[in-house]
Amino acid sequence: MTRRFHRIAGAVLAATLLAIAWSGCSKSSSPASSGPGGPVAQSGKKHLVVGFSQVGAESGWRTANTLSIKSEARKRGIELKFADAQQKQENQIKAIRSFIAQKVDVIMFSPVVETGWEPVLREAKAAGIPVILSDRAVKVSDDSLYKTFIGSDFVEEGRRAARWLAKKMNGKAMIAELQGTPGSAPAIDRKKGFEEVIAHYPGMKIIKSQTGDFTRAKGKEVMEAFLRSPEGKKINALFAHNDDMALGAIQAIEAAGLRPGKDIIIVSIDGVRGAFDAMVAGKLNCTVECNPLLGPQLFDAAEKIAAGQPVPHRIVTKEGVYDQSVAKQVIASRQY
Repeated sequence: MTRRFHRIAGAVLAATLLAIAWSGCSKSSSPASSGPGGPVAQSGKKHLVVGFSQVGAESGWRTANTLSIKSEARKRGIELKFADAQQKQENQIKAIRSFIAQKVDVIMFSPVVETGWEPVLREAKAAGIPVILSDRAVKVSDDSLYKTFIGSDFVEEGRRAARWLAKKMNGKAMIAELQGTPGSAPAIDRKKGFEEVIAHYPGMKIIKSQTGDFTRAKGKEVMEAFLRSPEGKKINALFAHNDDMALGAIQAIEAAGLRPGKDIIIVSIDGVRGAFDAMVAGKLNCTVECNPLLGPQLFDAAEKIAAGQPVPHRIVTKEGVYDQSVAKQVIASRQY
């Protein structure tokens, strides 16, 4: 009886030791374990959850911007909660509040307009969730409501467009202007920069100006109205706040029996592939670059902020100016 008891006890002990060893192996081979702030990889790096509210899909630029953000999140293994606001501020505010409720690690958004964000940003700050502004800025009484703003210098883009046009037109032009979405940072700032430069040229005047809402269809519609107006025959230059409106305006100019790029000199902003195609065809004269490929910069900042590292409050993207003289040479290298 005693021998049998020892044999059974020995077997139980061996099985127990084997189970403990197996349990230890299972834990060591697991790709991630849970930490107080969510899943933590073996390297100790926290699995980030980021909420992003996008303006919409109003242009080729915006499509490229969205693709850059989504692909970079996948590349880094970041969980991205993406919301398309369809160009409505109320949709963005709802999305941001949803991100707060879901307790994401970082909130990013590209604001439809500049104002009206303070209440929801205060809610994010109270919840301890840092906010990154992408592409467009906001106007708030307390700049600490967001950690950083990553994007272009829209005022400088307007200046660049005006400088190019002033040189091309020898300081004399009757200009039609297609503005972006009313109240949006790029529309406000690009107009400001453009007017700042042409103020030094008495022979350059904006004689027609209206919003085209950053869309190709609206750009075409507004340009048609410009050309039918009493001032229409005087227009010999067009400044469009983005390429999509310029491409729509080109259709309207051709429908009116005029030659875009010749009868009406056209400068626009963004630098999308369609603008380069139009320059190669001789229908668009110049595009000022506004780089949409912000994904890497955004997630660099998000990872640093989540790790408690400092980031600059303003990060400006590097961009250039391209006209017809270089379009054929660089079109193959364009990424959007």
